[in-house]
Amino acid sequence: MPLDQVRTLLAVVDEGTFDAAAAVLHVTPSAVSQRVKALEQRTGRVLLTRTRPVRATESGEVVVRFARQLARLENDAREELGMSAGAEPTRVSVAVNADSLATWFLPALGRVPGELRLSYELRREDESHTAALLREGRVMAAVTSSPDAVTGCSVRALGRMRYVAAAAPGFAERWFGDEALREPRGERNLAAAFTRAPVVVFDRRDDFQDMFVRRLGGRGAGAWRHHVPTSEGFLDSVVAGLGWGMVPVAQAGELLRTGALTELTPGRPMDVPLYWQQWKLDSPALAAVAAAVVAGAAEALGDGG
Repeated sequence: MPLDQVRTLLAVVDEGTFDAAAAVLHVTPSAVSQRVKALEQRTGRVLLTRTRPVRATESGEVVVRFARQLARLENDAREELGMSAGAEPTRVSVAVNADSLATWFLPALGRVPGELRLSYELRREDESHTAALLREGRVMAAVTSSPDAVTGCSVRALGRMRYVAAAAPGFAERWFGDEALREPRGERNLAAAFTRAPVVVFDRRDDFQDMFVRRLGGRGAGAWRHHVPTSEGFLDSVVAGLGWGMVPVAQAGELLRTGALTELTPGRPMDVPLYWQQWKLDSPALAAVAAAVVAGAAEALGDGG
């Protein structure tokens, strides 16, 4: 595949339109269109959907991933040849879930030697969806909950992130106190209490709280939901008494120890296994980031941090 055509396709996907890609590449929109069409003819595949913004098709994602890997190898070669003096820092794109980002991940990146001059582009995404960004070629590496390697990627176990169901003390007493947990016949019904009580969720794709209630024998968390799409805001909402939620021990441990939060089901945590997936490239930059992330996760997560 001609490299100018491959780089042009990547520019179109990254910029979202043919015109924007033309401006970045310093060519005309017509030239961009011709290169993309020529590449599609050469591969015998439709590589882009002509929407706004433009999106890569499944075949296009393969070429986009190749283009990003090519750029990574080119930068590494320039580094080894001493041709990068005064150049921009090397960009490393990583998909990571919000709770890892709010707890252990950034300190782990701090372990990477500064002389490597890396520029991080972090994409926040749920750990069950980060692998999709790898598959689409949008990131070079990802913290994911899947042990199944994306094509062209390697996988390493990081540890387990432990979550517990928690709420503010007043909220816990109101919705989960002895009286609240009694049915008319006097039987305790924990799953029903979780279904009745207001719950905090990250966004509309977040079904973690529902999974926990189903483990207790219920059908899922209730319909009274607060959507709070940041890890810090999620925890603050639970502390403020808006609802109950599954909070990471790594983030909320001190609040649980001091009594600012009450664990609703002691002895019933939920552990989410985390894995590091990255491109199979002999890249010093990726290798350094991987080593730092694995070491940082080992300290912070262990076997259920």
